[in-house]
Amino acid sequence: MTVRPATRTRGREGAQALAAELSKLVSLPATWLTLGGTLVVNLILATAFTTAGLQGSTGTKSAVDIGLASIGYAQAGFVILGVLAACSEYTGGQIRTTLTAMPRRALQFTAKHLALAIVVFPAAAITAGSAVVLTAGVLGGTAAPVTTGHVAGALSGVTAYLALTTLISAAVGALVRRTLAAVVVLLGYLFVAGPLLRDHVPAARYLPDSAGFAMWFPSAWFPSAWFPSARFPSAGDAGAVTPAQGALLLVAWTAVLIAAGVLGYRRWDV
Repeated sequence: MTVRPATRTRGREGAQALAAELSKLVSLPATWLTLGGTLVVNLILATAFTTAGLQGSTGTKSAVDIGLASIGYAQAGFVILGVLAACSEYTGGQIRTTLTAMPRRALQFTAKHLALAIVVFPAAAITAGSAVVLTAGVLGGTAAPVTTGHVAGALSGVTAYLALTTLISAAVGALVRRTLAAVVVLLGYLFVAGPLLRDHVPAARYLPDSAGFAMWFPSAWFPSAWFPSARFPSAGDAGAVTPAQGALLLVAWTAVLIAAGVLGYRRWDV
């Protein structure tokens, strides 16, 4: 089967767009400062939660469950990364230069989000995995036994949750086009509005954060006073979202918000 010249041209243009967006993202100091700071903060929080586990304050000795509890707070760093990736070019009019070199807005927008996914997936895996390794090392022989399947499922769920949350944040940032405003909206939702909705609105379990937490968070074991984002129905409760359902819901939310971002990006002047 022969490849048409137009197909080859589009493929080459797409590859060039991806390479350009990836180069911009990895050369942005804020990318590495945000990821590095998030990793350090997450390890500090994991250490604090592990210390509480040694003192019997967590209700569990599972290295996976305790090690991943800090993700509920560390996700803020990934939210900020997504917003910075989307909004950084609006500072100083750099976006005009980008669109001059790459006038196909939908292609440029898609390439930016794909480049972000390429960077954030391994970063999310390292952030989650390092916390679990640290917790397991500190707990030592006192840690509760866990199966390989449980560890793999939890880590893959956390990695996907953080990566998709970052892409959602980038889409919201593209819609808002103001770094501070987008960060305030997203963090306000995650840490204030989201927990309130979960407490009072049963349908809130279908919102992005609740659906995403269902992908990996253990059922209602952690003290809610320490970790308010952990107030979810237990796995056996009626209406509880399963990990598979949570993944599908979060992917759907991500796709919808990215599509909205593309539509807005194509219509608005910059």
